[in-house]
Amino acid sequence: MSSTDVMDAAARAMHLVDYRNTAEVKQLPTRNGFGEGLIEAGNRNKNVLAICADLAESTRMEGFKKAHPAQYLEIGVAEQMLVAMAGGLAAAGKIPWIASYAMFNPGRSWEQVRTIMALNETNVKIAGAHAGVSVGPDGATHQAIEDIAIMRVIPHMFVVVPCDSVQTKKATLALSETFGPTYLRFAREKSPIVTTEETPFEIGKAQTFREGSDVAIVACGILVYNALIAADELAREDGIECRVVNNHTIKPMDEPAIVDAAKHCSAVVTVEEHQVHGGMGSRVSEILAERQPVPIEFIGVRDQFGQSGDPVELIEYYGMGTAAIKEAARRAYARKRS
Repeated sequence: MSSTDVMDAAARAMHLVDYRNTAEVKQLPTRNGFGEGLIEAGNRNKNVLAICADLAESTRMEGFKKAHPAQYLEIGVAEQMLVAMAGGLAAAGKIPWIASYAMFNPGRSWEQVRTIMALNETNVKIAGAHAGVSVGPDGATHQAIEDIAIMRVIPHMFVVVPCDSVQTKKATLALSETFGPTYLRFAREKSPIVTTEETPFEIGKAQTFREGSDVAIVACGILVYNALIAADELAREDGIECRVVNNHTIKPMDEPAIVDAAKHCSAVVTVEEHQVHGGMGSRVSEILAERQPVPIEFIGVRDQFGQSGDPVELIEYYGMGTAAIKEAARRAYARKRS
């Protein structure tokens, strides 16, 4: 079986779209998937509530508000109170989703998240919208690129970063039916859809979207698409075959999948729209340092704040585009062979 056949077999097993046909790949904001999933979650269970901090349209809670007005609450710009109210409702048996920009919730409300949500193990779900530099023109104050770090360190917390709009809908539904404090992170701008309704999804189970034995690219969020394109280009240009892992659950991370990828490829590149310090890649390195040490390269923001700009240009500027991923994979491949 050729490397292309192996790659295609992985894509077929995951029921992916033909992401290599870039002109035909549909694009939608991941926040749209959250809005659709929330409406369906409300249909399934009347205990599901939506509570918003004056950003219903931006966070895509607007549809839930119209579909389930008796299950919707608006509290205005008061993110700490957003968490406190949700904690009380969860204690009474409700399943509250609370939404704002990630920079403000969990950013501004982190102490309440830690104490009310996590310490008390409440069933509160945070929808962190507009994460990453791809927020674009809103600039550094609204571009959450530290949120994975501050959330994954909290005990009992689920942290999930879906790769596209379709998977964000599935994650919203799955997390609505999973007890425990939760952080779901998603973006603002349109991004490529690579999964389908038939693509399996399970909290805590990473997915191999492309097979390869030279380098494992472990990615999360909307940059999974960049990782796939980079892997295809590396195969054509250098003959380097990369396994691409959609590592959507940051906590609890799928440790066996991470170890298996490192064991079979002997080199790893992590890719995330977040600071390289403390994020998804840091957790991958913690796992591998204990269980399967290999050369690792990290793609992400490097100790900088964001800035206003075009989303695509910002991804490139901060070294998270396909060219940067390819160079990191080449470095990792060279290190394992030295």
